[in-house]
Amino acid sequence: MASGKIANGVKIFLVEDDNWYNKLLVHHLSLNPTNIIESFTNGKDLLKNLYKNPAIIILDYTLPDANGSFLLSKIKEYNSEIYTIIVSGQEDISTAINLLKEGASDYIVKNEETRERLWATINNIRDKMNLKEEIKELKEELQTHYNFSESMIGSSNVMKTVYTVIEKACTSNITVSINGETGTGKEVVAKTIHYNSPRKKGKFIAVNVASIPHDLIESELFGHEKGAFTGAQARRIGKFEEANNGTLFLDEIAEMSPTMQVKLLRILQEKELTRVGGNDVIKFDSRIIVATHKDLAAEVQKGNFREDLYYRVLGLTINLPALRERGTDIILLAKHFIKQYCSENHRTLLKLSNDAQKKLMDYYYPGNIRELKSIIDLACVMCDNNTIEVDNIKFSKSGTNTDLFLKEMTIEEYTNHIIKSYLEKYNNNVLLVAKKLDIGKSTIYRLLKDNNLSNF
Repeated sequence: MASGKIANGVKIFLVEDDNWYNKLLVHHLSLNPTNIIESFTNGKDLLKNLYKNPAIIILDYTLPDANGSFLLSKIKEYNSEIYTIIVSGQEDISTAINLLKEGASDYIVKNEETRERLWATINNIRDKMNLKEEIKELKEELQTHYNFSESMIGSSNVMKTVYTVIEKACTSNITVSINGETGTGKEVVAKTIHYNSPRKKGKFIAVNVASIPHDLIESELFGHEKGAFTGAQARRIGKFEEANNGTLFLDEIAEMSPTMQVKLLRILQEKELTRVGGNDVIKFDSRIIVATHKDLAAEVQKGNFREDLYYRVLGLTINLPALRERGTDIILLAKHFIKQYCSENHRTLLKLSNDAQKKLMDYYYPGNIRELKSIIDLACVMCDNNTIEVDNIKFSKSGTNTDLFLKEMTIEEYTNHIIKSYLEKYNNNVLLVAKKLDIGKSTIYRLLKDNNLSNF
């Protein structure tokens, strides 16, 4: 229902059967030109006009046809968000307490201070309404931020495939698993799915499994009761409950311990949980999105991840490509980050020189999109004019593959680098590397031998 706020004005109903006092309060409230006042002298007319959805009702407790308690219950039944101020000729503490418990915003006694007290209460209510409006706008802004056009930047063929799968995820409630290297934007994809799905009004709760100590993760996910363990001084709900009717994003799920994998599997199957130290069974309705930079199928083969849990969380799979595989998306993202930086720092929009663009395109990006943003932010800081030049682009030297495409090498040398990189990544699993590179395993063994890498 409408909140009763009209542009910058606030619609106020005044209900007072004393005509003189009614006119006095209307005059007093009208001193603020943004107050839109409509007055009544009985409860019947008030109830007939509730469809106009006032923001605030000032209600005389004793009216000829109804008392304040009855009318307050009818107001709250119609729209619980209407602020109701009770004005009474009697200073009755027990009545005031009961009315406040029933949802009245304030109880004001008729005396020489009534008008000032009423003025202050209405101002407090307006502050609350403005705060609610700001929160609503922030939520809408957040949802807009995660529209495809804003959050998912790129026009490469590999990303078009990703967009197609994301769109399918947005229109269903299926569990989603997101795979990709660190920094490829897995959480951004998860938020995009949530804020473009029917669950967007619910919460998006993100948990990085790898960042929580093993002895605390059960409490973090499922909550705990007071006294469940040392330091549990009060009941705490877990992330599953917090994400009820929304989305729970479990990042780096491959890092979860075997014990927690068993508990997670049961909870996902039953759609219910029990807090640590508690006995009550709590049902929940959360959409689950998981993510990992590891190959979960390979982790199952190694015995690091339960096969039954793997099939439970697999759902709809989204494979995010590394930034180096996205071609000119690198430049699109770079320009987006430049625009973002300049906007946040109130700076004239910077350009990106052709040589700087070429340098960005030639880089390997072991840190993917996250690293690109860091590079661009630094380049914006270092830029002395309106154009980012090649010298403003600085790369990290920490990664083993950082300079791979900056050096001039033969095909054989590139091949050696690629094979060594894949063997490092997949723990010397030649069969898996052969599958990933789409080459025969004998080719890898031969290249290892020819290049003295057999002991690698």
